Amino acid sequence: MSTSWNTTGGSPRFPAGTFTPDPRPSSAARRAVSTAVLDLRLLVRNGEQLLLALVIPLAALIGGTYITVIDLPEPRIAAVTPGVLALAVLSTAFTAQAITTGFDRRYGVLRRLAAAGMGRLQLVLSKVLAALVVILGQYVVLLAVAALLGWRPAGAVVPAVAWTVLLTVLAAAAFLGLALLLGGTLRAEAVLGLANLAWLLLVGLGGVIVPLTSAPGWLATVGALTPSGALSQGLRAVLQDGHAPSAGVILVLLGWTALGWAGTVTWFKWQ
Repeated sequence: MSTSWNTTGGSPRFPAGTFTPDPRPSSAARRAVSTAVLDLRLLVRNGEQLLLALVIPLAALIGGTYITVIDLPEPRIAAVTPGVLALAVLSTAFTAQAITTGFDRRYGVLRRLAAAGMGRLQLVLSKVLAALVVILGQYVVLLAVAALLGWRPAGAVVPAVAWTVLLTVLAAAAFLGLALLLGGTLRAEAVLGLANLAWLLLVGLGGVIVPLTSAPGWLATVGALTPSGALSQGLRAVLQDGHAPSAGVILVLLGWTALGWAGTVTWFKWQ
């Protein structure tokens, strides 16, 4: 082999061993992180997912604060902000992940990942990492805009942050389990339709825009049993009222998490 391309004035241009073959597979953690980074890059390039993840929650935040069509307690920003955070988690961890998984199966992406040595656990880790990073970015942007509009959390800051993180992680786990169950079992076209329909139902029933305290009794009961309803109620208790969420909120989120992941483990298909 000629050495003209890898030497400069007789000195090696690259350290010894740079091009030595190393056929070992990457570690499981590295594969999961690499897949999560790929998911994030695809999200940034996908206008529809950006619309779902950021533009719609921002529009709901600003519109809910200044448009008085819906009767909300004053200050309106205090009632709107927790619901918008719940909307962001729902959009990212459920709808976007279900649609992405469904079309990844259709185009054989998951099959190729499996052939490359990626197992279910690594796939799940990559989805969880990607979703949590997106949710963190959503929270930063939405809370910054809400602060500019005059929002401040009720009660002490440290407990509010701790409860918000716990509720968000629990809700993200529940939504991701349901998203993988939907995206990993049905055809991509069916996933697209059902994920968007479920998004509308969960927003309406879960009191994401209008608090469940303003809903009729039966609707408040049904809504509180949905994952979006539990999340929106929990965030309103913490951020609007300044106290810890009820045990029922935590139990509902844990129940949906167990249900979604049990179905995913049982029925998820790579193709």
